[in-house]
Amino acid sequence: MPYSLVSAATLGFDLVRLPAGRAVAGVLLTGLQADADTLGRLAEAAPGRGLTREERGLLAVRGRRAREMAATVPHMRNAAAGADRAAVLVTQLEQGTIGDAPTLERLLRDDVLGPEHAPAADLGEDERDQAVAVLADAAVGYWAAGVLPPLVRRELTGPYDRAVERGLPAPTVGDELGPAAGDLSVLLDAVRSLDDAGRAAWRAAVDHGRTERRPWATAMHEASWGAHVSGRTRALATAQLHAVQAFLDGGFDLHDGAAGVWNAVSGCVQGVAMADLLDDASAAVLQAPWRRVAAR
Repeated sequence: MPYSLVSAATLGFDLVRLPAGRAVAGVLLTGLQADADTLGRLAEAAPGRGLTREERGLLAVRGRRAREMAATVPHMRNAAAGADRAAVLVTQLEQGTIGDAPTLERLLRDDVLGPEHAPAADLGEDERDQAVAVLADAAVGYWAAGVLPPLVRRELTGPYDRAVERGLPAPTVGDELGPAAGDLSVLLDAVRSLDDAGRAAWRAAVDHGRTERRPWATAMHEASWGAHVSGRTRALATAQLHAVQAFLDGGFDLHDGAAGVWNAVSGCVQGVAMADLLDDASAAVLQAPWRRVAAR
């Protein structure tokens, strides 16, 4: 399944279950929020700068081989035939991804840093390509951190990591999230600061709301459609990627991600972010887990 900014909640479902999913979210957020100065710093970190043509060729070969290894990240379509179906489904939900490294890289290159990214569009072609390459390598390297040899992973993520160490601006939660930026900040801060009792409350809220699965899916679609027609797709995707980081910072694990807690959190983000464009029923369905937790 190809990723898109419209389906950022689905991407989030994969990221909260990957070993370095938080870092992938950070790379994507850097791309979404990058101004011309940030892109220039990323371009300066490009490993191909100053290399001979032959050296750049060797670097490209290593990059292709790393991406071949990244393709071995477990995917939901790779279940063994004849295996116990229930056990396979549990394993897939906890470990198998919906998307893969090529679809992630396509998302970054074509959507995150595509024509709608004005600062990237204004750069010279070489500088833009260098900045995009640094982010793409880092996204793939972190995505596949669980299967790549450490040296290979570091070769992909190293240029981005060094740019961060040199003061690359960190992604922030601010007005770019749209009209509900303040409410989203409150929600994300609450998730990020959860303790054991708070995590238990979210799990209980998920169990309480399982019968609402079908209206939840419809409400998520309505919110995504609202973001699309209002020109707020990038803002909503940014909110969902911040939610990935808050979810993991709040102490949830891959089992929580697979068992419905991520869907609850991402639904609340969707409902809060698009509340001004949703009907009351859809907003209530999406925000129900947060209201249950807050009322405890």
